[in-house]
Amino acid sequence: MLDAICLFDESNPITYSIFKFQKLSDADIEKYRQALMCPACAGKAYYRKASKDGKAACFGSRYHQADCREFKPSAAKEREEQHAIEVNQLLVDSDAMMIDFSRQPRSLKSRAERETQTQKQAPIQKQAQTSPELLSVSSSSDRVAAHSSNVEKRIASEGLEKILHSLMRGSELAESELWVYTDEKYRWRAKNLFVNFADAEPTETGAPRMYWGTISHVDKELFWLNPADSKEVGIPIDKIVEPLKLRFGLDERRDFEGATMILFGKCFWNKAKNRKIIQLWGNDINRIFISKPEEEG
Repeated sequence: MLDAICLFDESNPITYSIFKFQKLSDADIEKYRQALMCPACAGKAYYRKASKDGKAACFGSRYHQADCREFKPSAAKEREEQHAIEVNQLLVDSDAMMIDFSRQPRSLKSRAERETQTQKQAPIQKQAQTSPELLSVSSSSDRVAAHSSNVEKRIASEGLEKILHSLMRGSELAESELWVYTDEKYRWRAKNLFVNFADAEPTETGAPRMYWGTISHVDKELFWLNPADSKEVGIPIDKIVEPLKLRFGLDERRDFEGATMILFGKCFWNKAKNRKIIQLWGNDINRIFISKPEEEG
């Protein structure tokens, strides 16, 4: 995208060309970058600065409408859409889903590893286990719907990559009644587990959720990720930044800009009660997945 509309002042929207926007002061860029949208379909947009190896600055969006003139189909987008189709089919074919946090991202696996993992993806027969602790933080309808622990159920297994891509491409997972296991003991209704950054709220019991959405940018010290979906949310990464960069190929700040992310963590207020913090559960790098953006949105 060569242009984006800035809604920082909603009464006075400004259309910036990428050439004009990148010439703004660093302070203005940081102030405006979370208020950008596509001029064609009004989808939430992001700004990526020029890279050290010569890639030009650009605007992009992970929220284009399918008929948007700025939307450029690609192999990556087609794969993400296929993931959404597969997850929607999973909702029909399976009684529950187990999140496999140990599953390596596709880009980091060898062919042999992928073939082995494919065999593990087939739905497995497993006894469902109820958890009084997690049922207590679910809705009353969830408690009423709890099944006996001796009922055999079809439980599919999926990694974070496919789950994130499906959510970004509009799968029905986040609104479904599907039971989702975060390990062999604890389960949640999908509609209570998956939360977009824009809807993140501190939980009374400190119970974790699967938070997902788009990253706007990271601060210069690489301490905080700032979601594009909400200016009120911050995600601390100072304790995991190096393994995070290594695992997902995030070589410079630009690589975070416009990336999508899902993580298992808890949401709480900062001391001043003016910002919501989403903390990765146990700072476990396996419980987070980041999908880098393409060069063009």
